[in-house]
Amino acid sequence: MEILFYLYFVCFGVGLAFTLISALAADAFGGHDVHIDTGGIGHDVPAFSPLSPSTIAAFVTSFGGFGMILSKIDATSSPWISAPIAALGGFMIAAVLIWFFHKVFQWAQSSSEGQVVELLGETATVITPIPENGVGEIAYVQTGSRYSAPAREEAGLPVSSGKTVRITRIVGTQFYVIALG
Repeated sequence: MEILFYLYFVCFGVGLAFTLISALAADAFGGHDVHIDTGGIGHDVPAFSPLSPSTIAAFVTSFGGFGMILSKIDATSSPWISAPIAALGGFMIAAVLIWFFHKVFQWAQSSSEGQVVELLGETATVITPIPENGVGEIAYVQTGSRYSAPAREEAGLPVSSGKTVRITRIVGTQFYVIALG
């Protein structure tokens, strides 16, 4: 079963080397941001894919590491035992990594942008006229940043550009407003 140990060793080495090269290359070349659109209301949320290179590298590295350890223990030296347990260990490490980055991104997002629900009752300015029973566009400021969103007047009334409105409800990506004054 020495060949199995070397297979685990190669997985561990390739995963570790990929992780180190990625870390150095990202620092040298600046890396890239990943964002997903959350529905067109102007807020982007960073995403961390379960199939990202970091997650795959974590799986391969931990699969190799668990495999090397398990192949040296008499009770788990059989490939029929060590490989499934090593794969399970790899999936668990990758899952913890995904959870960790999700929490980090969630924390970073919640600290830098407000929640849409906090906008209820706030004022905004119509930047594209809202036609009768139609959709226009509003601009609002939240946590120091200016955003825009599609908007309808609650009663279906027209609202001209430049008017101040109050946000009454949000359905999906559409804001409902009433004109002030």
